[in-house]
Amino acid sequence: MSTTTLSRPRDGRMIAGVCAGLADRMGWKRRNVRLLFVVSCLLPGPQFLIYLVLWVVLPDRGY
Repeated sequence: MSTTTLSRPRDGRMIAGVCAGLADRMGWKRRNVRLLFVVSCLLPGPQFLIYLVLWVVLPDRGY
């Protein structure tokens, strides 16, 4: 299911729905985006901070 806007779904979320929303927007599998995020957290950088910002900024999809 590919959506036109970036938002956090209510179904299929694990923590906040950020990875699920990104996966839906790009047409990727949610599992792959979550795995990519976890692997990227092993590298130095602001990945976790970006996740928190997206959690606050992205609206809930409502369905």
